[in-house]
Amino acid sequence: MFKGHPKALYALALANTGERFGYYTMLAVFALFLRANFGLDAGVAGAIYSTFLGLVYFMPLFGGILADKFGYGKMVTIGISIMFVGYLLLSLPLGGDTLAMIAMLGALLFISVGTGLFKGNLQVMVGNLYDDPQYADKRDSAFSLFYMAINIGALFAPTAAVAIKDWAEKSLGFEGNDAYHFSFAVACVALIVSMIIYYACRNWFRHVEGGKGNKTAAVQVEDNLTPAETKARIVALCLVFAVVIFFWMAFHQNGLTLTYFADEFTVKESFGLQSMAFSVWNLVVVIVAVYAAFSTFQSESGKGKALSAVVLAASVGYLIYKGMNVGDASVAVNAPIFQQFNPFYVVALTPVSLAIFGALAKRGKEPSAPRKIAYGMLVAAVGFAVMAFGSQGLLTPNEQAEAIKAGADAPLVSANWLIMTYLVLTFAELLLSPMGISFVSKVAPPKYKGMMMGGWFVATAIGNMLVAVGGFLWGGIPLTIVWSVFIGLCLLSALFMFVMMKRLESATK
Repeated sequence: MFKGHPKALYALALANTGERFGYYTMLAVFALFLRANFGLDAGVAGAIYSTFLGLVYFMPLFGGILADKFGYGKMVTIGISIMFVGYLLLSLPLGGDTLAMIAMLGALLFISVGTGLFKGNLQVMVGNLYDDPQYADKRDSAFSLFYMAINIGALFAPTAAVAIKDWAEKSLGFEGNDAYHFSFAVACVALIVSMIIYYACRNWFRHVEGGKGNKTAAVQVEDNLTPAETKARIVALCLVFAVVIFFWMAFHQNGLTLTYFADEFTVKESFGLQSMAFSVWNLVVVIVAVYAAFSTFQSESGKGKALSAVVLAASVGYLIYKGMNVGDASVAVNAPIFQQFNPFYVVALTPVSLAIFGALAKRGKEPSAPRKIAYGMLVAAVGFAVMAFGSQGLLTPNEQAEAIKAGADAPLVSANWLIMTYLVLTFAELLLSPMGISFVSKVAPPKYKGMMMGGWFVATAIGNMLVAVGGFLWGGIPLTIVWSVFIGLCLLSALFMFVMMKRLESATK
């Protein structure tokens, strides 16, 4: 799985891991912070949340255009510096008045602009590594590994956000609203780590940074496409972008309506074996066990196989021991902690995904990237169907709030519904997101690479802005109808992809 890739891939991936850890730590509590600190209702908080997500993913279009002219590496450096200023401003506890709101919005703007310069261009650099014929056949697996690294950062983010907030409250005596800012400050530290990794390993990837002044830049891929071929590729990419909009609109409900559901409708304590899932360290052991199992079979040396088998046995033994001694004590379940399950599944399932598609590729039966994206939309629909089924018989959010206010017994459901939903949505994400980025990297005309990668993020941005729809639906509408909206959008998007499949697949030939 890791064999045969340039070491620059791992350096770029780790630099991105630090930045994403900070971003997702901040995002894990951001929607709840807006409501607690400024007293906003669900709709307004959702609008701010989704607009911020939209800007974060819209700005890479401009970042890509600038990078096509001035170089990818230069934009990455400027971007991470601007992001740092934004997170630093957000980490200041300024209260909940108008000035604090203005400062918070300014911080979001800095973070959005900085991310726009950093995120897309780092991924273009990864794609440029695989323009080398030596690595060309590993492009899809490279982006899967890169995507996995992103999610390693995201895996620890919810636990870090909750733990640091609790520490600020209990050990430092800060009130709940001010304690949120300590979670935001983590992003500043994470960006410093990313900068250190980037510059320490820069010689490994300086040749793909681009820019006219870069004497070590790799020879650019020659653009031999005719105007008609260039147009066909851009049209194919735009069709994919159109579908991606609705995926992210649905998927990023994880930070909004799915978090609201966790906060308002999910049991606040976990017991027995289920409680083990709410410790990030237990999840890390599961990941270690998965990778050790694959290494046991894939290692080329007897020593490697033996070492992997020992690690596997130790990991499984630890989990069995923990399960047998879990006891009757309860574990508190905080709403943001559910956001650790998606990155956990991504990291744990990436080797499974690579193994499946690797086996299909050897038989000449691996689906094309557009076909994987279409399948991903179908799977996403299944994820929200799980939520619709689990929400049967529940009150509307407004009725739930009134019942709690009146001291009545409001119905709550098991955390397993959200845990299962995140599993299904992760399968969809693995089919769509890394494959989509790889598709853009491969199909984009050489002279428009930065712009087209920016186009992918613009589609993501529009989808993220539409996340607000979930916030406005959250209130007097039955939950089954809320989830059915996303089921319908995912199914229609999948149908559109299958109708356009011949045109999309022809663009890759």
